[in-house]
Amino acid sequence: MSWFLCTLLSALFLGLYDIAKKMAVKDNAVRPVLFYSVLTGAIIWLPLLVASHFKWLPEEMRWLQVDATGGIDHLLLAIKSAIVGASWGFAYAALKHLPITIASTIRATSPLWTILIATLFLDERPSLLQWSGVALILSSFYAFSLVGKREGIHFRRNKWVACMMAATILAACSALYDKYLLQRMDYSPATVQAWFSVYLVLVTLPFYVHWVRAERRKRTDPFQWRSVIPWIGILLLITDFLYFTALEQPDAMISLVSPLRRTSVLVTFLYGIRMLKEKSYKPKAVCLAGMLAGVFLLSLA
Repeated sequence: MSWFLCTLLSALFLGLYDIAKKMAVKDNAVRPVLFYSVLTGAIIWLPLLVASHFKWLPEEMRWLQVDATGGIDHLLLAIKSAIVGASWGFAYAALKHLPITIASTIRATSPLWTILIATLFLDERPSLLQWSGVALILSSFYAFSLVGKREGIHFRRNKWVACMMAATILAACSALYDKYLLQRMDYSPATVQAWFSVYLVLVTLPFYVHWVRAERRKRTDPFQWRSVIPWIGILLLITDFLYFTALEQPDAMISLVSPLRRTSVLVTFLYGIRMLKEKSYKPKAVCLAGMLAGVFLLSLA
């Protein structure tokens, strides 16, 4: 399957993943939702880790083979889990308190931060068209902040907007790190995803334990189990595997894969309008169109 098709399918499942998160954290405790969804992914990968170790996988399932790894490899994969764990912690908290049309549109600016980080630290030089894309995204984001004020969300002072911005910047760092792991270190998608899923449980466990202890004392952040919670982990496995498979291919460029993947915002935006009946969707749609046009310009070399 081509990296282009893999990326588009990843975008579709990423949109469904964001919808599942919104359904799970609405009026619900964030930390147990995050932990149980992460645990789901690890449970799915554990049998495959065992089967890979003992060479039990049949030939037709070799694409799920987890390669043998050493101490340095585990450290690099644990760093990936730490970055993502921090990003998700911010994102889940923000998604609980923000309309999904606002949260997902802020997240759609991720390619902007990817290219800026690459410019600052990786000595990449964006073209004039790409700088035009940066300007268009920033202008659209400013206009979007004005629309947000209509719903009482002041971008400069709202801590949940700040959380989503932090999540987005960390996600951009993770995207660049993914390219390093898959192309420079030559790890297979299954190897990255399997150990990343396992280490993510260890990253989120202390926060879950802290919530359990605090809830026993104060009972101020109640948790309700919802059937959509394990689907967060399942949808994440699908979207990430497609994403890693796309990024692994030699002709796939992060400057193209990242913008294409962020078209997932269209799925969540439509859900917010049609199912959640969120407000001011017309001006939001105009701002979103401006951001996506800017993202498209970023993809042009």
